[in-house]
Amino acid sequence: MGKVRVIAVANQKGGVGKTTTAINLSACLAEAGKKVLIIDADPQGNTTSGLGLEKNQIDKTVYEVMLEESKIEDIIQKTCVEKLYVAPSNINLSGAEIELIGREKREHILSNAIKKIKNKYDFIIIDCPPSLNLITINSLTAANTVLVPIQCEYFALEGLEQLLHTIGLVKKILNPSLEIEGVVFTMYDARTNLSMEVVEEVKKDLGENVYKTIIPRNVRLGEAPSHGLPIILYDGRSKGAESYRLLAEEVIQKEWS
Repeated sequence: MGKVRVIAVANQKGGVGKTTTAINLSACLAEAGKKVLIIDADPQGNTTSGLGLEKNQIDKTVYEVMLEESKIEDIIQKTCVEKLYVAPSNINLSGAEIELIGREKREHILSNAIKKIKNKYDFIIIDCPPSLNLITINSLTAANTVLVPIQCEYFALEGLEQLLHTIGLVKKILNPSLEIEGVVFTMYDARTNLSMEVVEEVKKDLGENVYKTIIPRNVRLGEAPSHGLPIILYDGRSKGAESYRLLAEEVIQKEWS
């Protein structure tokens, strides 16, 4: 097994396909033969339920890891996809930020937890909360790179600037090796001029940091989480499944570049 890559999937703006991307990229990496751990760092627990686990019936979650009451290896569970494992989460995690006030080196808790198990995996994907809070800072401190899903709409650009500023601060103060993995366009509608304009605008600003693969609006992608399945198991021939397979290929290729 080569050097593990820890990728934080982050965007403080909700509804941009962040969790959809975390789940389906992870599943497609596993389908391609990689051993993958996905860490659900979002108190909504949608990654956990989207992979078929009952989030409110799990005893130990990322919350216990953040409070240093459990080791991360003790909370990891198998998923419905071979080679894909999950560190689950639920609403309890929303209380961690307050409980960690005053704790020393609290920004490094997740990073320290991951260090002990990271060599068992090819990829560790962290699904960040849709806000720039302590859990997100922990995720960015633990990661090698940040993958940013962006919905193809006007206000997406405003959120991107704020996120890039936060990434810059984390790089400067907490994690000097942090880099932008890339921007992934989601919910793309080829029928609208706005979608194309947003793509061109971001490409102009970020250049090589934009993935070629664009995730289209796809009904099947929206349906899959309610069945507790990633898109490759729910409808492996859909446009959504094919798009995330292409994205996984690009991410794997970057590994060797």
